Amino acid sequence: MSVKTTGSAAGTSFPDDGARASTANSPAPSGISAFRGARSGHPPAGTLGDLPAPGAAAPAAPAAPAAVGPSQDAVRPPASMSVFNLAMLTVVAVASLRSLPAMAGYGLSSVVLYIIPAVLFMVPTALVAAELATGWKGGVFIWVREAFGERWGFVAIWLQWVQNVVWYPTQIAFIAVSLSYVLGRGTLANNGVYVAGVIIVLYWVSTLITLAGGNLFAKVGSWSGIIGTLFPAALLIIFGAAWLISGTPSQTELTTSAILPPWTGLASIVLIVSNVLAYAGMEVNAVHANDLADPGRGYPRTVLISAVVILAIFILPTLAIAVAVPKASLGVVDGINLAFKTFFDHWHLAWGTPVISLLIALGAFASVVTWIAGPSKGLLAAARTGLLPPALQRRNGAGVQRSILLLQGVIVTILALLFVVIPNGNTAFVTLIDMAAALYLIMYMMLFAAALRLRATRPQVQRTYRTPAMGLVAGVGFVACAVAFVLSFVRPSGFTGLSTVGYALVVGLVIVGLGVPPLIFYALRRPSWQLEPDHATGDAILVNPPHPRADWAASGPHTPRHEVRAVSRHPGTHPLGRAS
Repeated sequence: MSVKTTGSAAGTSFPDDGARASTANSPAPSGISAFRGARSGHPPAGTLGDLPAPGAAAPAAPAAPAAVGPSQDAVRPPASMSVFNLAMLTVVAVASLRSLPAMAGYGLSSVVLYIIPAVLFMVPTALVAAELATGWKGGVFIWVREAFGERWGFVAIWLQWVQNVVWYPTQIAFIAVSLSYVLGRGTLANNGVYVAGVIIVLYWVSTLITLAGGNLFAKVGSWSGIIGTLFPAALLIIFGAAWLISGTPSQTELTTSAILPPWTGLASIVLIVSNVLAYAGMEVNAVHANDLADPGRGYPRTVLISAVVILAIFILPTLAIAVAVPKASLGVVDGINLAFKTFFDHWHLAWGTPVISLLIALGAFASVVTWIAGPSKGLLAAARTGLLPPALQRRNGAGVQRSILLLQGVIVTILALLFVVIPNGNTAFVTLIDMAAALYLIMYMMLFAAALRLRATRPQVQRTYRTPAMGLVAGVGFVACAVAFVLSFVRPSGFTGLSTVGYALVVGLVIVGLGVPPLIFYALRRPSWQLEPDHATGDAILVNPPHPRADWAASGPHTPRHEVRAVSRHPGTHPLGRAS
């Protein structure tokens, strides 16, 4: 955050929302995950790692003039990624198993419930994020900050961080259930004390590993998705096909009349919210659109290929579970393990259940450890420019963000107790999913709104990829997120442990409790909180910064270059002279 000093410390004052904020946002997921989104501990290209380090000078201008608008030819480096490679990178970053058991209960109609959020959320997110990522470095923090100012950029990165904190208990709950099948005691999956205990123990073990600065799991993090997601998904597809080919009766109706989901009110389709969260992460690899030979033509093909493959990974294993496991026996937490047990027992391969459960647990644990420090690094980067008090900016001797990780641990411990307070483990699991989804959906609504505003107010910034029909695409994504956000307060049908009103209150209280703090911190911020200068400003955050000779064109026809540079240093204005 920029700080204006007038002679002495006493003269220090804060700029308004339009002033430049911190460095980049949290490193968005990169790599492969055993669940929702990839979980890498390192920032992907175009995020934190691409911005100048504190104290470093801004990057030099390119040797040749870069275009300042889409009508000019930009000087671009040779393509370093093919359409297919980027599509596969996107697949492994998004594909997960988490939503499969819940959707298997819908049988053939799950196909529709997967396709709807894919069309209304996944595709718009990928297309809109590609334009933002090929225009500005730094991810959602920079994008929202450039559109709406520092306060809302901070809210966006906070929401991105805190929704991951809510995600951890759901991931480790799955580990707890898998371990119960490894031990041959699957009934432990319904024991809230056992699940909560495993969540608390494994999370703090993960935190201690991260605080030690170890990178063991970071080295194998890319394998966690193969072990915990891709291999089990492929195995489920094979088992499901073999089940039907062998003539074994299906546990779900496989007729055309079963394609449309049954309608018994909002509660009957509320689990579609978890599907929205399952597709979260499409924006992660949008930063690589700039690496394609022809982003304008290649990136839409990338989105199409990845969407088809992701849908196949979601739909086919879901149907495999549905044909083998009766709906009455399915649980959203232990459904995957129960499906494998059903298949292995059917073919007299009982030894396979603990083996596959162990692989899933190891893959999931690796994803937690490799990801646990990621979002908090970005939050720390923002915090050290004055957005969080010094107590939350402390690092240990290994340079790890100790204070934020400890805060994460406290929140996770409290959330884990939901499995004790709520007797039904499935309800506790879905409640946490809805909390995480609601928090993330707010961030996505900010992302879509930022894209619309930046297209209107910053047209001179070159985007290597421009979203066709931006108003329609971003509008559809925003409305889809808004509808899903409302649905997150509706208790799913068939779940017990909380009343309809109680369910909405729990979700609402957690959203307020975890979503309001950034506004409070921003209102209470002090100059003494700023421990590092802000270098994520001006041309330093542009993917294609204009050549100095192009500044005249970039600044508009009526503003001389020297005036633009002078204005860009004034609090409350943007680097190109636009008042906030």
